[in-house]
Amino acid sequence: MSTYAVIGDPIDHSLSPNLHTAAFRELNLDHSYIAYRIPKDELEEGIESLKKIKIAGFNVTIPHKVTMMKFLDKMDETCSIIGAVNTVSNNNGVLKGYNTDMEGFLDPIKKRDKIIKDCKVLLLGAGGAARAIVAGFAKEHAKSITIANRTLENAKALSEFSQKIGLDSRFIRIDNVGESAKDYDIIVNATSAGLKNEPSPISLDRINRRTMVYDIVYMPMNTDFLEKAKEKGATIIYGYEMLLGQAARAFEIWHGVKAPYNAMKKALVGGA
Repeated sequence: MSTYAVIGDPIDHSLSPNLHTAAFRELNLDHSYIAYRIPKDELEEGIESLKKIKIAGFNVTIPHKVTMMKFLDKMDETCSIIGAVNTVSNNNGVLKGYNTDMEGFLDPIKKRDKIIKDCKVLLLGAGGAARAIVAGFAKEHAKSITIANRTLENAKALSEFSQKIGLDSRFIRIDNVGESAKDYDIIVNATSAGLKNEPSPISLDRINRRTMVYDIVYMPMNTDFLEKAKEKGATIIYGYEMLLGQAARAFEIWHGVKAPYNAMKKALVGGA
């Protein structure tokens, strides 16, 4: 029997134990998955204790996704590009890091057979997940990305990162998006607006059914941003789909078999 974990602080709210336990049950794997709180300044000691119990692998969440890179023996290219790690495998004490945020983000877009190549993208927010999202659009050869954020400085830094990895970009204040939302093929909300049940960060009045609208907030499932997009007949993607995509990729890294996506989805959203 192998043990897996998710580390972070706070950790009580994590949905990862439910997701992975459902996958183990579905495939009759005799493994366990725990949530393990490691405070911000105790990462090194926490990793040592995980090694002592011969942890087979673990997910990494806030606040350790960047710092964790210092304690890896190896990492895949995605970690280096994004500058953060969210999945670690332990092979006889050798820790290898991965970042499944990018593939997790792209997965639901691909499931809808949307061709990202040559799309114009509007990204709202420039926080934690934004680098992985930009890297995903660069990988799939989007035409351009506009980064709209409250703090221009953060948007500028992300725009420079985008240019560096080969994706044409510009940055604006989120308040200045206005009616230009209609000019984009894909609009992604990576702000925390939905978490606090705030109104949509931009107006979606002028978009139409050709627009794809994606909110990475997964609780609540139906944010005001997505509700406004539904009113316009747009294709919508829920935040839980990114979470599922990330978890499925981590599962496949650890176990070398295809993740039981539907069983994991049921654990997350029930019959929804």
